[in-house]
Amino acid sequence: MTDLNRRHLLAGAAVAGAASALTSLGTPARASVPAAGAQAPGFYRYKVGTYECTSINDGARSFPMPDTFVTNVPKAKALEASEEAYMPKGMVTVPFNPQLINTGSKLILIDTGNGVANLEPAKGAVGRTLQNLAAAGVDPKSIDVVLLSHLHPDHTNGIRAADGSMAFPNAEIMAPSVDWAFWTSDENAAKAKSDLMKNYFANVKKTFAGIESKVTKYDWGKEVAPGITSIEAPGHTPGHTAFAIASGNSKILIQSDVTNIPEFFLRNPDWHVMYDENPELAQKTRHKFYDMASAEKATVVGFHFTFPCIGHVEKDGAKYRLVPSAWNPVI
Repeated sequence: MTDLNRRHLLAGAAVAGAASALTSLGTPARASVPAAGAQAPGFYRYKVGTYECTSINDGARSFPMPDTFVTNVPKAKALEASEEAYMPKGMVTVPFNPQLINTGSKLILIDTGNGVANLEPAKGAVGRTLQNLAAAGVDPKSIDVVLLSHLHPDHTNGIRAADGSMAFPNAEIMAPSVDWAFWTSDENAAKAKSDLMKNYFANVKKTFAGIESKVTKYDWGKEVAPGITSIEAPGHTPGHTAFAIASGNSKILIQSDVTNIPEFFLRNPDWHVMYDENPELAQKTRHKFYDMASAEKATVVGFHFTFPCIGHVEKDGAKYRLVPSAWNPVI
């Protein structure tokens, strides 16, 4: 059995350094291959009955943790959770993952990501939904339905292309009726106190300008598209919606933003993220949703889970834990 300890690791580092030094003195390397300098496309296909589904990565953003990222625990405690998850020191990393559902008769995109106008050239960039759809062989013109879980920017801004035109020109855009009524209300916008909430209201007005009458509003507990049922999941926003995807005897749960990053808010379901409009209601929704998911041993897909964002949720005392699904090389 190999005994790996700090002494061996340091010795290995010294050998590597010596090899590098020899190369610099004129010993030729066996091959010279330029670094790629770019990440591979981010898409992952999986089946739900006869439906072919694709997790489309919109990227991930790392940023210095705001003092109130978790609003009801000290920042020091939130930073501990960040370090336990091996995030960059003092930072928090949030991934974004829309889902594409091919029912055979309809091609449905659930949420759209941050939008290409927000594409960042740096590592961890967001706004990659369109390029990853293209890598997956999907023409945006072939999308039949864009199904929005709620109206936060990271879920809606991708409906616009970089020039402001519709990124999915042939798609019906569907939004939860409760969320639409809340975010398009001038009265509610006037009551917004925080800059975050003011920005949310302004973003809805900007994103949907000129297409308001073309947005289809849907209600909870309805089959909003073939095999896709909307699930009441308020708190994150007033009309926040999760989905059940069912085909034959198979079913998965698209949890949308029932939790933000699971390393924080699934492990600690009573923590409140700064983005929740009604934190107490969001907390109740988390417990209700995850109790259901764990009891059913359901496959759960999370918008802010680490790509490809598919797994199972298990109860762990008063908390929950995410068990990621193994990468499947075949569909």
